[in-house]
Amino acid sequence: MPPAHAEPDPHAPDPHAPAPTEPESRGPDGSERRFRDQPVSFVRRSGRMSEAQERAWTDLAPFYVLDVPRDIASTSVHPAARLIPAEVYGRTAPLVVEVGSGQGHAIVSAAQARPDHDFLAVEVFRAGLARTMLDAERAGVRNLRLVEANAPEVLETLLPEGAADEVWVFFPDPWHKKRHTKRRLVRPGFGATGARALRDGGALRLATDWEDYALQMREVLDEAPEFDRAFAGEWAPRFDGRVMTAFERKGLAKGRDIRDLAYRRIGRG
Repeated sequence: MPPAHAEPDPHAPDPHAPAPTEPESRGPDGSERRFRDQPVSFVRRSGRMSEAQERAWTDLAPFYVLDVPRDIASTSVHPAARLIPAEVYGRTAPLVVEVGSGQGHAIVSAAQARPDHDFLAVEVFRAGLARTMLDAERAGVRNLRLVEANAPEVLETLLPEGAADEVWVFFPDPWHKKRHTKRRLVRPGFGATGARALRDGGALRLATDWEDYALQMREVLDEAPEFDRAFAGEWAPRFDGRVMTAFERKGLAKGRDIRDLAYRRIGRG
């Protein structure tokens, strides 16, 4: 059992994990069940959590973690489920959504620095969510909520259309082997998914340390009719609202360049 300060990389795919399988076509009540029609961008791993992480789920989850109705899988979102930000946060404020928040370093820091904004962390790895809650509690952060769910389903259905002012995708799993690239989060079609959740003029911010993934992200979003570039030249400048995280340090230590991208949501007309 790893200590809290030395958790495994939550975005590292488990090479021994079995390939995902489709669920049964009928539920316990005999009703037809829906299948995900796209590969998910993660492989869930089971494992014991530290005592502190278990405490986070017992003591802190009732405040920080949103209770999401499920569909066919433990990380799915029922199509009828809706998140109403004003009800969740108890106010109306700009909303920032981080997709794949990992251990929460970036979003906890941002939520602490921007108390006039609300923040939503989307992650599927429980250890990362637990660490996020522990750090948020220590920092006194109250403008942050977490959702344990597949990110595209959060962006496509759970959030009201145009609810987010910013969507962040920082250091997503690169799925760098050629046979796995179909699992990447940012692939053809992601532009429409991200744009649905963003208000007109809202920002989509991305960063990765994998050059081929950065090129794919840029190609996908340059071709998305819902977005315009919000940078000049090849790459966007480093987003100054993004703190240095373990993922970025790891990439730099291996000699990889960090590439940022930024796009603006075009008005719906």
